[in-house]
Amino acid sequence: MKDKIYVLDASGIIGGFISPKHLNITTNSVISELKDIKSQIIVESALKDGSLVIGEPGSDSISKVQSAITTSGDILRLSTVDKELVALALTLEKNYYPLVVTDDYSIQNILKILQIPYCSVLTEGINEVYAWIKICRGCRKKYPPEYKEDECEICGSSVYRKRIKK
Repeated sequence: MKDKIYVLDASGIIGGFISPKHLNITTNSVISELKDIKSQIIVESALKDGSLVIGEPGSDSISKVQSAITTSGDILRLSTVDKELVALALTLEKNYYPLVVTDDYSIQNILKILQIPYCSVLTEGINEVYAWIKICRGCRKKYPPEYKEDECEICGSSVYRKRIKK
């Protein structure tokens, strides 16, 4: 049986989650997101006592995450830091049972799609998986989620993002 490992997002650390019974892991980029003193002290202490380690995802996992977020439409909603964290959990699946600790709904959405377990610290978490599309307010033309323009290429009206059930 694989050992459980907690993969910590910034929201998990800010919420004060560090498991004393299992190994905790995060990325350098998540740590660089932490701005409050309390979280920095928690991380520094956990790194010193060995209950928290730093890990980086494999390139194959990053590619899988990129493909999944393109398909789901989460591509514009997830930062590079978020993608790295999800990819780290995917990388760890080979040797561990990763459980991602995050309150970020977009991260939870892609984790659910990739069938990687997660838990929330301060929020309830998501109930369903969603995909995203973009729609013109004027002519109703549908665009893929990665469409970066704010205006429709046909009529010039504004384009908005709409959540759809997967």
